[in-house]
Amino acid sequence: MEFLIEYGLFLAKSVTVLVSVLVVIVVIFGSAQRQKDPDVGHIEVKNLNDSLEGITHSLKSIVLNPELLKKDAKQEKKKEKEKHKTQKKDLKQGEGPRPRMFVVDFVGDVQASEVVNLREEITAILSVAEQQDEVLVRLESPGGVVHGYGLAASQLQRIRNKSVPLTVAVDKVAASGGYMMACIANKIIAAPFSLLGSIGVVAQIPNFHRILKKNDIDVEILTAGEYKRTLTLFGENTDKAREKFVDDLEDVHELFKDFVSDNRPQVDIEKVATGEAWFGKRALERDLVDELKTSDEYIVDSCADRDVFLVKYVVHKNKMDKLFERVTRLWMGSTLSRQTMLQQTLPNQFIQ
Repeated sequence: MEFLIEYGLFLAKSVTVLVSVLVVIVVIFGSAQRQKDPDVGHIEVKNLNDSLEGITHSLKSIVLNPELLKKDAKQEKKKEKEKHKTQKKDLKQGEGPRPRMFVVDFVGDVQASEVVNLREEITAILSVAEQQDEVLVRLESPGGVVHGYGLAASQLQRIRNKSVPLTVAVDKVAASGGYMMACIANKIIAAPFSLLGSIGVVAQIPNFHRILKKNDIDVEILTAGEYKRTLTLFGENTDKAREKFVDDLEDVHELFKDFVSDNRPQVDIEKVATGEAWFGKRALERDLVDELKTSDEYIVDSCADRDVFLVKYVVHKNKMDKLFERVTRLWMGSTLSRQTMLQQTLPNQFIQ
């Protein structure tokens, strides 16, 4: 029986090492392919006003009888003529075109890898956006590494720096690093049962020192600098190292709290910076959001007085990239717990 247990542990370790090696190989090959072809993507723009009109017209053509359909078509033509007349009149009076709203999607993972696309989309938008326009970010993220989401938040700050109104819509979750991004906005809207908050920091690291020592395996860790390495995977962790690690966690938490306070001064930061996450209605009571509304409702309402465009940076993916995405999804799906979905992990440099 003991032999079977040891064999099972050995097999599990072997599979873990094999999967890790495969992921590293895929990453290396993917990076090499991107370096060969620097022009890996392009910007796509979709007019959501036209899409909404197309959907409405398709539905009317099915549900309305021919007479009502003709009557509706005449009314639409009349509205279109009035719209053109108004536009010409505005141009003669020196008024510009209708305000625009640019919609961007951000679906975050632990590494905030979508920031690569986000920076391209924001650069494209800022090249044409004016102060009367608006940017809507449909945000979905459970959080992740501090440096990744710090960069993503900095990308959104570029919009604020240009004095272009920024709205963040949360339909599902914006927790921890996700909320770090959301709090940059002039206005945060959220669905009633979306999850927001989790203003906290968490780090966890396994230690195999006892197992290695039991099997007479020595691991030498050589460093220069007292705190070059605190907690380790294979070495013996000391109380002093643990204290330093906790101090680093507390420092990151304080920076996180200051960041939220600076961008949303109406929030009582000491009450919400507990690591808890709240559903939309409760988040509204704590001033974490400004309004309960889905992104779909907000976009449809905006189409009445704005030209709304969906902006997306599309990456040309090769076979290695697609394989890497599948492996990453499988790995993420098997390892992410509910806690890591709601709390922010410590950046890698803190545990190296």
